[in-house]
Amino acid sequence: MADSANAGRRIRILSVDDHPMLREGIAAAISRQPDMELVGEAVNGREAIEVFRKTLPDVTLMDLQMPEMNGVDAIAAIRAEFSGARIIMLTTYKGDAQALRAMKAGASGYLLKSALRNEMMDAIRTVHAGRPSIPVEIAMQIAHHAVADALSEREIEVLQCVARGSSNKDAAFRLQISEETVKGHMKHVLEKLGATDRTQAVTIALSRGIIEL
Repeated sequence: MADSANAGRRIRILSVDDHPMLREGIAAAISRQPDMELVGEAVNGREAIEVFRKTLPDVTLMDLQMPEMNGVDAIAAIRAEFSGARIIMLTTYKGDAQALRAMKAGASGYLLKSALRNEMMDAIRTVHAGRPSIPVEIAMQIAHHAVADALSEREIEVLQCVARGSSNKDAAFRLQISEETVKGHMKHVLEKLGATDRTQAVTIALSRGIIEL
């Protein structure tokens, strides 16, 4: 009986993004779908948690980069309270590291903002049906990179310092470790990322979403 009762019910959607124009675009696209309705909007991760509690949406579209609380942290918080929450991460990043981080936090899908509107609607329906939705190209990157070249937390911290212009000495002072330790971490970073120098390592890490500026 429950299945037949839900059959004619619209998919209730929460949209979370700090850009008004993107939220307006999503709202307009959803309004044209006979099987969907927008039940709430939020402009950052903290507000998303509050609105989720009030609306209990079927599917949440969550931006990655937001003020106050980012999308990954918001997903983790919502899923900790509502284990059945179905959330699609929206981002401009094609990086596999960002996607993997979102999925580990509990996201059911990962969608590029550049995707066509019909792709977004298909992703919503797929996730609502209980299946994961992630672009093939990103899924292949995750499968290729996730284990073989995963950086440790300390290696990421060192690389983040380098990306912000720190010398080995500055990075060592900032992280309260020796300069030799920094050099050792950077050696491993170059090997894992297949980079020939620090600049290339930073470029690769940024493109994959391992670090941010």
